[in-house]
Amino acid sequence: MYVVILAGGSGTRFWPLSRVARPKQLISITGDRSMLQRTVERVLPLQPKRILIITNHLQADETGRQMRQYDSVAIDVIAEPVGRNTAPAIGLAAALIASQDPSGVMVVLPADHFIKNEQSLRDTLVFAGESASKGFLVTLGIMPSRPETGYGYIEAGMDQLTEADSRGPFPVARFVEKPPLAEAVRYLDAGNFFWNSGMFIWRADTVLDEMKTFLPVLYGKLLPLLSAGGASDTAALHAQIGALYEDIEGISIDYGIMEKSSKVQMVPVEMGWSDVGSWSALPEVVEPDINGTVCINAAGHMNVDSSDCLIYADGRMVATVGVHNIVIVSTPDAILVCDRERCQDVKKVVEQLGTAGQTMYL
Repeated sequence: MYVVILAGGSGTRFWPLSRVARPKQLISITGDRSMLQRTVERVLPLQPKRILIITNHLQADETGRQMRQYDSVAIDVIAEPVGRNTAPAIGLAAALIASQDPSGVMVVLPADHFIKNEQSLRDTLVFAGESASKGFLVTLGIMPSRPETGYGYIEAGMDQLTEADSRGPFPVARFVEKPPLAEAVRYLDAGNFFWNSGMFIWRADTVLDEMKTFLPVLYGKLLPLLSAGGASDTAALHAQIGALYEDIEGISIDYGIMEKSSKVQMVPVEMGWSDVGSWSALPEVVEPDINGTVCINAAGHMNVDSSDCLIYADGRMVATVGVHNIVIVSTPDAILVCDRERCQDVKKVVEQLGTAGQTMYL
C-alpha cells in the first residue's frame, strides 16, 4: 500500500510552542520525536511502497529535514502553495499515485495524532485494505471511551449486516458534527456511534472516480497530473501543483465525498487514540503525577499545594503554589497561562497577535 500523510496544519491551539513554520506536527509535544516522525515510524513496519507527505510551502524545508533519517522507504514531501482543506490535498496525492499505479491502495493519515497501540492500527489498516481493494471508501471509527463533545461521530449501520463480526466493515449511516453533551451520551449508550478519526483507506482510482462525481471541478484540475503520468521533474510538478491550486475551492473530504458516496464503509478500532487537539489533551498521552499534573521538558517542578496542571517549560525550573487546573507553557519568547477549560481558546490569542501585527510571535 501507499501512505499519504496530511501535514499542512497550523496547530494554533498549541501556541506558543507551535508556530507557523514549526506547527504541532513538526515539534515534540511530549519531549522526544516530532508527531510527524512518530506517524512515519508507526507505518514503516507495513513496508509501504511509497510515503507522500502533503504539507505547505512554509513547512516543506523542515518536513524534508526531519524525513532524511528514514531511508528504508521512498518519502516524497509535496508542498501545497496554499491550504485548501483535505479534499484537494487527498486528490493531489491520489492523482500522483494513480498516474503510476491506478489501483494502488492508499492509506490517508493525519500527521498529528497520538496512538498508544500502534500494532492495532497496523492490523486494522491491513484488514481495511481488503475492503478498499474491492472498491470501497473505508474510514476508521474510534471506539468511544466517553461522551466526547469535541469530536465528530460516525454512525455505523450495524443492523444492516447479518454475518459480519465486530470487526466490520460496516456501512456508514451518517456522519455527525461535534454534538452537545446530551447527544454524546446518547451516542455512547447506543453502541453504534464511533469517533471520526480522519483516517481513510481506498484505492486511488476509487477516490478519484468519486471526485469526478461529487467534486467535478477539482477532478478536472487533477487531470493534467493524471494524463501526464506524473511530472518528470520537480519544476514541472511544482508548475502542475500551482495550476491546480490557482482558484480551487477549499473543501473537506468528509463534506465533499464521504457524506455523499454510497461506497463508504467503517472499520472500528480501539488503539489508545487522541487527536491531541489542544494542551488539555496532554494527560491522554503523558501519564500525570500523583497530583494530576503533567510536566514536560522542565528542569524540574516544585509543587506546593497545586494540582491538575499542565506544564511545558523550555528547560526551566517551574514552581507552582496553590494553583489548580491551569496550563503553563514557556518558550524563549512567550509564556502562556491558561485555564485548562479554556485551552480551545488559545487559537484566539494567535488571531489577536495576527490582527495586532505581532507576527514575530507567530
